[in-house]
Amino acid sequence: MSYKYIDLFAGCGGLSEGFHKTPDYDFVAAVEWEKEPANNLINRLQTKWGEKNAADKVMRFDIQRTDDLFSGWTEDEDYGSHQGLDSLVGDEPIDLIVGGPPCQAYSLAGRIQDKNGMKDDYRNYLFESYIKVVDRFKPKIFVFENVVGFLSAKPKDTLVVDLVREEFDKHGYAIVSDLKKYALQDLSLYGVPQKRNRVIIIGIRKDLYEDTEALLQDFYKNILPSYQEPKKTVGESLNDLPKLYPVKEYRLNGKKFSHTQPDVVVPNHIPRYHNEKDISTFELLASDIESGRKEYVSTERLRELYTERTGKKSAVHKYYVLRSDEPSNTIPAHLYKDGLRHIHPDSKQARSITVREAARLQSFDDDYEFVSSAGANYKMIGNAVPVLFSYKLAQSLVKLLKIIET
Repeated sequence: MSYKYIDLFAGCGGLSEGFHKTPDYDFVAAVEWEKEPANNLINRLQTKWGEKNAADKVMRFDIQRTDDLFSGWTEDEDYGSHQGLDSLVGDEPIDLIVGGPPCQAYSLAGRIQDKNGMKDDYRNYLFESYIKVVDRFKPKIFVFENVVGFLSAKPKDTLVVDLVREEFDKHGYAIVSDLKKYALQDLSLYGVPQKRNRVIIIGIRKDLYEDTEALLQDFYKNILPSYQEPKKTVGESLNDLPKLYPVKEYRLNGKKFSHTQPDVVVPNHIPRYHNEKDISTFELLASDIESGRKEYVSTERLRELYTERTGKKSAVHKYYVLRSDEPSNTIPAHLYKDGLRHIHPDSKQARSITVREAARLQSFDDDYEFVSSAGANYKMIGNAVPVLFSYKLAQSLVKLLKIIET
């Protein structure tokens, strides 16, 4: 038996990729409003997973327009035409809905930078659209993934988690009582080579199991942790990739380059252009760690160096060198703007990480080829759920579903 599932806020498919890798699931549809991630997901479904109707199953649409999402839309200026989610689902029951509303509205960094603490951000309420889809198809369970800041976000002075719990309860679903204790997960414990904490909320339809609280606690304490493995380091993840060294600036196909091209073709392993000042800074910082001097590891010293090198001041330190013998720092969507906080640990390469290296640290397989611009690729990779974790989550949820069904 295959469990049918829908992926909401799908991005380029990091979360659903793990479910595709698990033979117990049958992909029905994905919803994603941004063009580039949707195109990449369609390409992946066609080239890797043999989905002939991928362009139909990946619905590029605004999930807030839920009536149109269900029934279909025609000749929309932004989204074209589609028969709707109801038509894709048909009469078959949906067993699982997965997804996580865009996390920027809940991020701690976003709240610091926004004058109103993100209280007016519409993304705070995208969970309502998620709940409408859950209520429509009434899956046995759902997965609601988000950033740590989700636990403390208070738009309009009410905790988002309280709103979410109340709404899910109203629609017949139970989530674990203590989200901070159980749902907050360290993904590095599952072999993902980066420090990445995420809130993984599992909901169970209350009419399917008598003691949902006990079952959910068992899932978080025993079932999911049974898939943990030793932590993986940056060096283990990146060292076999072709090395890219700084050279005299050159042009290739109209683009400026500051580093060598890979001698073996690895998809998306193309170095970003860096000016001479950045290259010398990266070399200094990486060699500082390699040598054991560690003169530039404190926030204060890194901020001073940034001012010395750029003439600008920053409240936070802008530079960070990945440590070869540790998991990476978190891979963020911000990578599309610059790579200053993701400097390669090899001082001889003196550069920020490539799209492929970011994908490796997010545990995407090398055969996932990203087909958009480098900036768009960095952004969608940073927004994705790490594939290795999603694979282990998918396997653990098979066990949960079987318990519910017995």
